[in-house]
Amino acid sequence: MEIGEATDRRIFERFPARLSLRFHDELTNRWGLVQAKNLSAKGICMISNKELAPKTPLELWLPIPEKGQTYYTRGEVAWSKTVKPDIYSVGVNLERTDLLGMSQFI
Repeated sequence: MEIGEATDRRIFERFPARLSLRFHDELTNRWGLVQAKNLSAKGICMISNKELAPKTPLELWLPIPEKGQTYYTRGEVAWSKTVKPDIYSVGVNLERTDLLGMSQFI
């Protein structure tokens, strides 16, 4: 590894996802709809039109494809960066690792 090269410390593989999911920002009592970009057993990368600050606790509801059900989980915003005006890429660290639950989306 060269100097300045970032290290990927992820334990679980990320899988591409194109799901609209609902979230609740527990600090501001704000609700929103975002697009999941990728998922893993421990995290979600999502695209939002609302800025979400790191350390923001979230409740998340993901639709389970082809089952007509919803998967509920909780997490905390790990990072957020502006992609373009009013578009943000947001990384969420899930509260607990759930291999079986997240396998429904792969």
